[in-house]
Amino acid sequence: MIRAIVTALVLLTGTPAVAQPLIIAHRGASGERPEHTGAAYELAIEQGADVIEPDLVLSKDGVFIDRHENEIGGTTDVGERPEFADRKTTKTIDGVATTGWFTEDFTLAELKTLRAKERLPAFRPGSAAYDGQEAILTFDEVVAIAREASVRTGRTIAVAPELKHPTYFAGIGLPMEDGFVAELERLGLTGADAPIIVQCFEVGPLERLATRIDAPLAQLVSSTGGPADRPDVTYAQMITPQGLKAMAGYADWVAPEMTLVLPRDAEGRTTAPSALVAEAHAAGLKVVIWTLRAENAFLPVERRRGEGLAEHGDMAGYAAAFAEAGVDAMFSDFPALARQGAAEE
Repeated sequence: MIRAIVTALVLLTGTPAVAQPLIIAHRGASGERPEHTGAAYELAIEQGADVIEPDLVLSKDGVFIDRHENEIGGTTDVGERPEFADRKTTKTIDGVATTGWFTEDFTLAELKTLRAKERLPAFRPGSAAYDGQEAILTFDEVVAIAREASVRTGRTIAVAPELKHPTYFAGIGLPMEDGFVAELERLGLTGADAPIIVQCFEVGPLERLATRIDAPLAQLVSSTGGPADRPDVTYAQMITPQGLKAMAGYADWVAPEMTLVLPRDAEGRTTAPSALVAEAHAAGLKVVIWTLRAENAFLPVERRRGEGLAEHGDMAGYAAAFAEAGVDAMFSDFPALARQGAAEE
């Protein structure tokens, strides 16, 4: 119960309540099981994750579905299902032409007939061995997994849903915000002490949610580009001291891409920490970085081990460096390694 208490404190207060950052399982333990599946979430919880992350898109009938993107050709067996062959199409999502199968063209009942598969099989053949075993989850089902695990383990397991492409969905007649607020109200997740962190790369949805719910909100920030709903704004502008102060008016967290905290030089080596963590804390924001992965392809040069890009490097050491830099939480595909690194700092 002590860990449950300190986890709640970190979620609620403006400064870290414990020395170790929260570990957020990025789509579950998605380095070892197909992402966004029950198996990935359960393994993440077993490995000590404090929070599990569902990315949310919508079905044709308006149900919140747990997939990283609304295009599902890369994460399910839909391409192998002849009954859905005619639904393959090309759409423009946030300015990017994308070909495949899209959740908004399927009812929940149809989506439930599909089975999940590993998105990066060349990097994660061990995870790919679990292809075809798990159904697509709804947001309700992910919350149920967290709640059941909280009872079983005696520690609070929070959820960190990310609203994906809300402006796009609104443009096709499937607005997210009203339905999402209704879901949170039904699930009892609207309060300031709710075990949840709501994320989005867009700004407007978070600003509006801040007027409707008290639950913690996180503004996601990439190292390039800007929010899809604010074409005149860049993420670089949003993480200046002035931008962070404005962000704190609607968000509790800033969630930067990890190289914005520990930059890399032209050779791909980590350099000195940026001022972002200190400036965010000064603005009253907590900091959660994304995304720690164990494969050499995703690590800075000095953390790589062996020759192959799919081989695992020193991710735990990299996590320790972020903990030392003062971040309050870390997204990781490998929660056990992230926990190990955070404990070593």
